[in-house]
Amino acid sequence: MEYALLAVVGIVTIVAVAAFASKLQVAAPLVLVLVGLGLSLIPAVPALEIKPEWILMGVLPPILYAAAVNVPLVDFRRNLKAISGLSVVLVIVSSVVIGLILSTILPDLSLAAGIALGAVVSPTDAVAATSIGKRLGMPSRLVSVLEGESLVNDASALVLLRSAIAATAGAVSLWAVAGDFLFAASVAIAIGLVTGLVTVRIRAWLKDPVLTTVISFAVPFIAYLPTQSVNASGVLAVVVAGLVTGHQSAKWFTAQDRISERINWRTAQFLLENSVFLLMGLELKSIVGQVQSDHRIGLIATIVLGLLVTVVLIVVRIFFVGGLVWSLRRDERKALANRPRMEQYKERFDERTTAVPEPTDPRVVQRRAVASKSFRRWEAHLDFLEREGLGWRGGAVLAWSGMRGVVTLAAAQSLPKETPYQPELVLIAFVVAIVTLLLQGGTLPLVIRLSRVGGNDKQAMRTQLLELVEEISTVGVSLLDAPDLTTDEGKPFDQAVVERVRASSLVKVGTETERVDDSSDVGPHEQYRQLRRRVLDAERDALLDARAAGSYTSAALARAQQMLDLEESRLDQIDNA
Repeated sequence: MEYALLAVVGIVTIVAVAAFASKLQVAAPLVLVLVGLGLSLIPAVPALEIKPEWILMGVLPPILYAAAVNVPLVDFRRNLKAISGLSVVLVIVSSVVIGLILSTILPDLSLAAGIALGAVVSPTDAVAATSIGKRLGMPSRLVSVLEGESLVNDASALVLLRSAIAATAGAVSLWAVAGDFLFAASVAIAIGLVTGLVTVRIRAWLKDPVLTTVISFAVPFIAYLPTQSVNASGVLAVVVAGLVTGHQSAKWFTAQDRISERINWRTAQFLLENSVFLLMGLELKSIVGQVQSDHRIGLIATIVLGLLVTVVLIVVRIFFVGGLVWSLRRDERKALANRPRMEQYKERFDERTTAVPEPTDPRVVQRRAVASKSFRRWEAHLDFLEREGLGWRGGAVLAWSGMRGVVTLAAAQSLPKETPYQPELVLIAFVVAIVTLLLQGGTLPLVIRLSRVGGNDKQAMRTQLLELVEEISTVGVSLLDAPDLTTDEGKPFDQAVVERVRASSLVKVGTETERVDDSSDVGPHEQYRQLRRRVLDAERDALLDARAAGSYTSAALARAQQMLDLEESRLDQIDNA
């Protein structure tokens, strides 16, 4: 009963903090940590101790899956070098540096145990950074890099933690650690791919939003559990399954499935992530009590060590990001310098394809289509580098976005009890997590403003959206001019119906054209939305009157309510685009 009451109070607290944090323009995770700290100091609140496997196996997989399904695969691919550098190389470097420092300061602590703690405090949590960045207009490339780093570095840190713990029990060679890392990653990627592809096909076959939602909630654990059972990285398998599902959903899922998936997982992600930040503050009392009862180096000395580790992590990240930005800028210059030569290749390809008749061999047609798609992808990549090249200002924001979170919280408590200084190491990890959240998270808005990092040009984004809408609408409307266009029964369509569909298809173009136009006059499409909303309000009032009078069956009333909800939802989507 006591814990049930705490759960209810926790949910109410999370919702209240999130509501007020948005009005105060403060990231909710920062406030929740402080609230948790305050609640832990109240004598009536019991000391809270959460088993690490509950978070590692019950909370972390759905959190990562919820984030992965919303990360566009094309953005992940374009930023692969930056993401892999931050999530793998930086984690290893940070772990080794922390291990060397702690094993030198603490006489009974082995290098392997020090590296284990380094692996605990190395992975970042992008929740606070991205929530602040999106609110302040951080460029989308920086957001993608931070989200990708947070997804993958959990897997690399947990694999490194497992190897370091194994090394504390006996001799483990560097080659054995490298082999274990490669095995864990390759098996996880394979299982994640299979899980994502198979579950997407099953959900597409079911064609039932309720059943597909149930399977959706099981996918993270379907990927995680078998991968962990073969000593591979279950976390990475979850991420891969999420990326595959998000990428394949546009092709295989219905619109209702995609809308339901988006809302359900946003809700689950919000609740789970913010619960962890609240727990981070609530658990501090019990952790401090364990350190005080250990009587080894003392509470103050442990906190000082935690602050030292925090400073080292910040410095290491700053230097690493500096080198990474230099390397990325060099690659971008080389790629853009090769643009004229690649344009010549494309011109030759276009000349050769137009100079010969249209081929009839399906294999030749497919090769041409693949080549044409490759040229389009190459041009899009170069346009992306010109538009969103990562400069030193963006690098400064990236270097300061090193907040720790859920993995540090859970992994710290998974350290073996027989590890020397185990309570102190756990407290050090908590100090790192809390200080980075409050220090870096609290000052990140100032860093973004001082660096004057340019956000996405809203007008340019609207123009690009207009071009895309025109392109897809042109393809769609061209279908109406097909000579063999008939109904499912083989009869020709009524011409009035064809023109009605043509006009409705071109409405999207007109709507986006008005958005691009800087004129202050309200265009006809905006007038239509305003007037349609007033009509919907009147219809909804009439529906409520009919329900109160009991003039119609509940089935008819529910169906009419659904029709009004669908149209209002469509108008909301247009307004928020």
